Amino acid sequence: MNYRMISHTLGSVLACLAVLMLLPLAAGLCYGENVLGFVVAVVITAAVSFFLRSFKPRSTDIYAREGFVIVGLAWISMSLLGALPFVISGQIPNYIDAVFETVSGFTTTGASILTDIEGMSHGCLFWRSFTHWIGGMGVLVFVMAVLPMSGEHSMHIMRAEVPGPTVGKLVPRARETAKILYLMYMALTALETIFLKAGGMSFFDALLHAFGTAGTGGFSTKAASVGAFNSLYVEMVISVFMLLFSVNFNLYYLLLIGRVKDVLKNEELRWFLAIVLFSVLTIAVNISGMYGSFTTALRHAFFNVSTIISTTGFGTVDFNLWPQYSKWLLILLMFIGACAGSTGGGLKVSRVVMLLKSAEAELKKMIRPRSVTRVQLEGKRVETGAVHAVNTFFVMYLMILLVCTLLISVDGFDMETNFTGALACLSNIGPGMSLVGPTGSYSMFSSFSKIILSLAMLIGRLEIYPILLLFSRHTWKR
Repeated sequence: MNYRMISHTLGSVLACLAVLMLLPLAAGLCYGENVLGFVVAVVITAAVSFFLRSFKPRSTDIYAREGFVIVGLAWISMSLLGALPFVISGQIPNYIDAVFETVSGFTTTGASILTDIEGMSHGCLFWRSFTHWIGGMGVLVFVMAVLPMSGEHSMHIMRAEVPGPTVGKLVPRARETAKILYLMYMALTALETIFLKAGGMSFFDALLHAFGTAGTGGFSTKAASVGAFNSLYVEMVISVFMLLFSVNFNLYYLLLIGRVKDVLKNEELRWFLAIVLFSVLTIAVNISGMYGSFTTALRHAFFNVSTIISTTGFGTVDFNLWPQYSKWLLILLMFIGACAGSTGGGLKVSRVVMLLKSAEAELKKMIRPRSVTRVQLEGKRVETGAVHAVNTFFVMYLMILLVCTLLISVDGFDMETNFTGALACLSNIGPGMSLVGPTGSYSMFSSFSKIILSLAMLIGRLEIYPILLLFSRHTWKR
């Protein structure tokens, strides 16, 4: 284990975090607010960074084990230090509550313990939404894009942080891949900000909602979320961009280099769009009686299907009041989530497709035991090891979900609240059903449950292994 390189890389991550905290500090100054909380947080984070970077590595090589450890420790340390501005400023005085809110931000979950969002300072509101944008593409990917890191082995960091069954380079060098990803990410964020500003939002609201959409996080500047603006135009812009950020970013690179046919042939994209279309139409039919017209029902169905499958979590209406079919379909979408290689959470569409095809292959093998059955994706054979990895991931995902639900049940809330709350945190969605629905919050949970749900958010965002491996004795053995 290259401990010195791990320490040095963590120091680089925290140095970037300290620099990024200067943006909400500047926002607070622009609005004439007290920014002492950010000043102290920047100083503390910079000091920790300086200490960690003082351990100069003898070798800059990073292998798979170091990659997982760096990613796991980086996200935990970012969350612990990123909570400081909320606590020091007094906006969220309880440290565990502040950590929960910060973890929710960085993991792009959007679960909140706040009840008076409009009462927060502009600086803290900016930081709260900006954590979505930082965590959406991944802070380690950002560090790779701006700092020279560990040569060819830096790909192990990207594999540990970028969501999806497989991660590949867009170009031969991992650092160049990181730069391309972030340039596309920034371009889409800027474009959405322009569209929202054109729809009548203030620049501050437009930018922060663009941050929330880009990271598929869902923190809003309003307690009523997007519904507070009561604008069809704003809802449609955010809906479209939520879906755009749910798509594998590799496809945007293919579009940029003119490989349009490869994008259209992408099987995961076709499945994703088919699921969205089916869900929107059937939910619209199911809820049309509640809203007086099919057009209004279609509007609400499109926005809420987009916000759930993208795992963003913005709200316009309380889907707790919807019929059972619509509610259960939304819960199913919470499981499925967005595409691999996007900023969204959940199992990922590609994994769900592979699970279905794997089940189909097993059924065929039962009928014809001597036949050779192969799982194919994108017209290519999926290796047995990859299928096994997806099946293992699914089983671990369900086990973690059930254990998390069991642990937070000690608070005594109803089953729907506990199960969907755990699912919403593990899938990085934010709102669940019942008490943690679109109009609720996670404030009523105990500190113990908030810690469990915070871990669930980290496990979900980093796709299980980087966090669990930190607690494995095999990780630390020579």
